[in-house]
Amino acid sequence: MERDELGERVSGVAALAEPVRRDLYLYVVSQEHPVSRDQACEGVGVARHTAKFHLDKLVEEGLLVSSFKRLSERRGPGAGRPTKLYERSDRELSVTVPERHYDLAAQLMAQAIEESTHHGVPVLEALQSAAAQFGRSIGQQMRSLLQRGRSRERLLTAASEALATHGYEPSHQAGSLELRNCPFHLLVQQHTGLICGMNLALLEGAAAELGEEKLTARLDPAPGRCCVLLTAT
Repeated sequence: MERDELGERVSGVAALAEPVRRDLYLYVVSQEHPVSRDQACEGVGVARHTAKFHLDKLVEEGLLVSSFKRLSERRGPGAGRPTKLYERSDRELSVTVPERHYDLAAQLMAQAIEESTHHGVPVLEALQSAAAQFGRSIGQQMRSLLQRGRSRERLLTAASEALATHGYEPSHQAGSLELRNCPFHLLVQQHTGLICGMNLALLEGAAAELGEEKLTARLDPAPGRCCVLLTAT
């Protein structure tokens, strides 16, 4: 996770630390329909100007969205201005330090189960195929980061930058990339073979996407880092 992205996520979560703002957010999302400032201030028991300030801050943070609608059936002159309404946004916030991606693991497993159910593919084979397919999208990132004069150092730098955006925390070590963080840490503790195999397939997919560039992924578990090691040759 890049610093700017982490700051944005933390800011969004921190917005709910203020008690009145949190109460307003919980009130709005508990309603079946968008609510006005008047409805929110009555529901939470705060002054209208206080509700306005915090509701608009929640919109700024992307936690709520606002819209305008006439609540009266009257139209034309004298009908009054449209009322500003608030409702929950589609934005999802989660912050884990170190960075984890259990949502990705769930996505790959769901894809594998569907493939196995519909086409009779063994589920483990389907999981590794899904992981490799996702890994190729990371490999495309790596390839786009490569510049002219494709030295081993530039290859490792491009791979490092791409993998950093996915939470691996890569570190150059004598022609290799050690991945200091496992995005699937808790799953690995209970399902080591399954998750490490999925992770290996993912990183092999990334390496394969580089084509002629020589980057290999292999299992090399060690304390304090990901089970996969990447080597440039």
